Amino acid sequence: MATTDEIIGRICTELRGRQRFLLTSHVRPDGDSIGSQLALAYALDRLGKQVRIVNRDPAAAGLQAFPGVSSIEIAEQVEGDYDAAVVLECGDLSRTGIAGLDRLFIINIDHHPGNALFGAINWFDPTAAACGEMVFDIIRGLGTGLTVEMATHIYVAILTDTGSFHYSGISPRTFDICRQALEAGIDPVGIARTVFDNNNVGRLRLFGAVLSTIQLDASGRLAIIYLDREMARQVGGTYDDTEGLINLPLTVKEIQAVAFFKEWDNGEYRVSLRSKGEVDVGQVAKGFAGGGHKNASGCTVPGPYAQARGIIMGLVLDAIERAAVTA
Repeated sequence: MATTDEIIGRICTELRGRQRFLLTSHVRPDGDSIGSQLALAYALDRLGKQVRIVNRDPAAAGLQAFPGVSSIEIAEQVEGDYDAAVVLECGDLSRTGIAGLDRLFIINIDHHPGNALFGAINWFDPTAAACGEMVFDIIRGLGTGLTVEMATHIYVAILTDTGSFHYSGISPRTFDICRQALEAGIDPVGIARTVFDNNNVGRLRLFGAVLSTIQLDASGRLAIIYLDREMARQVGGTYDDTEGLINLPLTVKEIQAVAFFKEWDNGEYRVSLRSKGEVDVGQVAKGFAGGGHKNASGCTVPGPYAQARGIIMGLVLDAIERAAVTA
């Protein structure tokens, strides 16, 4: 089995030897997927490569102000000739939501458990706190230096995917990369404010409406919150305005996990899951073909709501009990 250094070396060789690249990531891209794509894109651009970034969905409002985000194309299918596609943060190719990728030479870079290893080259590192950490290693291997634009996106990736350094998986490597990002000239306070302090009145009202739905299980360790499209319409908010909302119940000391149900399409519900410590909600999401990390994951479940809520509650409570036994 190849070592990490050998895999990074092979990826860097392919990136240096090819000219036209397509970069993409998962549907509903988060800060890690956006940051990882753009950091790598800036590095490839510095090498004189042709780079196109295509995602199925636009970046969230809190990410729109960062360098290069406005250049990301939104599409359901890609055509044209590319020497390689770099797919970041996707457990399988279908997670991109984009057709036409399977005909390309694919470099698969991911840190989520359960990656299907669908690329011609696969680098899977579950020890990375964010995919941005892996991209940092590639940039270092390419020898481009770390510009302030690259460093900004690496920091965005780490800041968001660790939940502002709340989740497990953080290591000395994480903080060493952040140190180097600061030395490259980033503004960590400005980045945090751009990501997290971008509320509008509709967003605040939406937070209030969703938090008013909170239900706790009998033990008080699991919180359930809910949103449907009519609720969002009434307060003048959107589903995009819910970014970060799920973390608020976790600020209650006794609450160990949160499940956030959002009405989706075809009678389904999009479920976001968050937890503390050893409570593994990633396994819950995996059972519904979802993905993510131990403390932060998501999936889609069929309705009706009462049935979906009951099933998810049972599974998350089981995860809480397992964590308590091993504590």
